[in-house]
Amino acid sequence: MVGDLDGNVTALLAMLDRAEAAGCDLAVFPELAVTGYPPEDLLLKPGFVADNLASLEKLAARTGRCAAIVGFVDRTNDLHNAAAVCAHGQVQGVYHKRLLPNYAVFDEQRYFAPGQGDPVLFVIGGVRVGVSICEDIWSPNGPASAQAAGGAELVVNLNASPYYAGRLEERERMLGTRAADASCSLVYVNQVGGQDELVFDGASLVVDASGAVLARAPQFVEDVMVVDLDVRPSFRKRLLDPRGRASSSPLAQVTVTGEAAEHDTRVHPTCAEPLAREREIYEALVLGTRDYVAKNGFNDVVEWTRRSSPPSPSTRSGPSTCTGCRCRRATPARAHVPTRPGWPTSSASTSARSPSSPPTGPSSRCSHPRSRPPTRASRRRTCRRVRAASP
Repeated sequence: MVGDLDGNVTALLAMLDRAEAAGCDLAVFPELAVTGYPPEDLLLKPGFVADNLASLEKLAARTGRCAAIVGFVDRTNDLHNAAAVCAHGQVQGVYHKRLLPNYAVFDEQRYFAPGQGDPVLFVIGGVRVGVSICEDIWSPNGPASAQAAGGAELVVNLNASPYYAGRLEERERMLGTRAADASCSLVYVNQVGGQDELVFDGASLVVDASGAVLARAPQFVEDVMVVDLDVRPSFRKRLLDPRGRASSSPLAQVTVTGEAAEHDTRVHPTCAEPLAREREIYEALVLGTRDYVAKNGFNDVVEWTRRSSPPSPSTRSGPSTCTGCRCRRATPARAHVPTRPGWPTSSASTSARSPSSPPTGPSSRCSHPRSRPPTRASRRRTCRRVRAASP
């Protein structure tokens, strides 16, 4: 939830405990998971930014051998959309988002400064890991390609990617292309939940170096997905690919944890089936509405229905246009005469008009039944109270 620093850290720690209990070497959380996404004008409050940094330190203090990569707001001489790599009770390194989206629902260039300089690789479980955030992976010339050229064997991408119909297929095509071009595996972690007008659909992915999807988390559901990933030497893919693989000087490395832990049993990756288009849209509407109600502290929802009785057959005089609400109904012309103090309302004056001619005088709210507010008695008959389900 945006702004709920304590609640967010509590949820992150619960998931980190599950990852450590499963023997994971690495736990990855979404973009700006500490503050919630998008924090927007909360970032104008220095106290909020300071509390966000304190919350990150609290989370880092709970880490052990299992490294955690988590999104937060970093503060230098400016603010950055950042990812912290935490292990052994402290923050081992930080990555700043390079490509800041500023279109559609995104307004990141207003709040953040882009990261600068060469990226750094983090050695986790004996694997060189490159870290990137959301928009960084969408560009074919973005940080992921530079990290792969500099020696990355695994790229981790933190996301808060809003949903729209067909979004999952679009992501999978793009991520498969990026992984194949970089010749390294890719872990894509997306946020789940509704935030005001935005809905985040989850569906996190693990893609191998050939671009094939190895694992897919369910859509619109919070989940901890455990995957055993075989990371092969990157030069093997380069030697087998006729296109070759771009290379550059090795990037600086920060050792976070030692060799990967040995396990007696292997966790086979699972791929949740994508939802059908109609079901996908329905689940997005349910999640967005439910989280909007719950996060704003509403206890119940009132649904209003406006009913009006049709005119009796004896008074119908053909269709006419209401000058107040512009509706067309089979109602007598006198039902559409404005009722204002000082205006003629007698039956003689109203019946003299043709049903097709509009009433004279200045425009005003009509007396059509649809434009009247419901009376107290009609409220009791026409409203239903629906109790909101907890998320």
